[in-house]
Amino acid sequence: MNEVNFFLEHLGQTNENPFLISVERAEGSYIYDKNGKPYLDMISGVAVNNVGHRHPKIISAIQKQLDKHLHVMVYGEFIQDAQLNLANALKEVLPLELSCVYAVNSGTEANEAAIKLAKRYTGRTEIVSFRGSYHGSTNGSLSISGNETKKMAYRPLLPDVRFLHWNDETELVKITEKSAGVIIETIQGDAGVRIPIIFDEIQCGMGRTGKLFAFEHYDIIPDVLTLGKALGGGMPIGALVSSHEILQVFTNNPMLGHITTFGGHPLVAAAASAAVNVLSHDINYTEVERLGKKLESSICSLPGIKASRRIGYMFAFDMESAEQVEKVVTNCLANGVITFWFLSHPYSFRLSPPLTISELEIDQAINVISQAIIEAI
Repeated sequence: MNEVNFFLEHLGQTNENPFLISVERAEGSYIYDKNGKPYLDMISGVAVNNVGHRHPKIISAIQKQLDKHLHVMVYGEFIQDAQLNLANALKEVLPLELSCVYAVNSGTEANEAAIKLAKRYTGRTEIVSFRGSYHGSTNGSLSISGNETKKMAYRPLLPDVRFLHWNDETELVKITEKSAGVIIETIQGDAGVRIPIIFDEIQCGMGRTGKLFAFEHYDIIPDVLTLGKALGGGMPIGALVSSHEILQVFTNNPMLGHITTFGGHPLVAAAASAAVNVLSHDINYTEVERLGKKLESSICSLPGIKASRRIGYMFAFDMESAEQVEKVVTNCLANGVITFWFLSHPYSFRLSPPLTISELEIDQAINVISQAIIEAI
């Protein structure tokens, strides 16, 4: 059995038409298949590899931790330098109100923990979310996501979830004394929504929007922040960040109110603290904005592009049909550039390149994507 058939038969699949790149290695902005073909990664593993693939400071941090220890105990019992360093790295770049970190294994797990935290801290049960939102695919995070197509097959989900419409201030009256928390994907958040509030920056955080945290674009600080994806520098991690006062409720009534075996794994925590330091000290965000504008304007000038949305290195381009989008993504892949589509917007394709990408690589992407669009329309 060849490896493609083995992959399709013996690994659980997520869709009927995966990309099927047979990965040999990855470096910087490129992924290389087993034939040596390079693919310019314009999606960063869906906003994970913000510092590129195998950033030397990430690799160094992992190697140093490998020489010390791996897992030693469930989260929250032993004092481990890797976890302390991660907490300190985040503490140095976040507001005082967000000074306490609870490390978990993924973004969706961070949102699951945030649901529990909001309910436990307030004594209320209702979670308020927004239509069209995406917070993960586990039971709780799916319950607070606003895509009914993705949810229907898995009902019943969590009760007491209320969904509001975007950009409608009259909806705010639905946030009541029954509400335990309001969860928002930050780059679409409206600063007028009041606490208790949870910002989900799993995808839009860690420099993706041109600032280290997306809420820096708005005049608001959340009570709870969830992080994931790029926080790990290519390693799997999630984090629930809040104040010591709020997170302290997990310690009693009941004790071990939230517990994880592998959350804050020392190898991952070491990589994450290195990633935070790279993203906060080594990235030229002025250059991110300049090249972001260049990429957006170049693609928007093409026939077939109906509209675009961008913040930092987070792009969406609208086309006439889902079929055109599929052709663009497929044509780009065949010509060595990785793009992607959206779960909830089939008429759009997305780009989220590494923040470390060079202008020469941006130009390469523009050329390949432009040709793919022309061939698709």
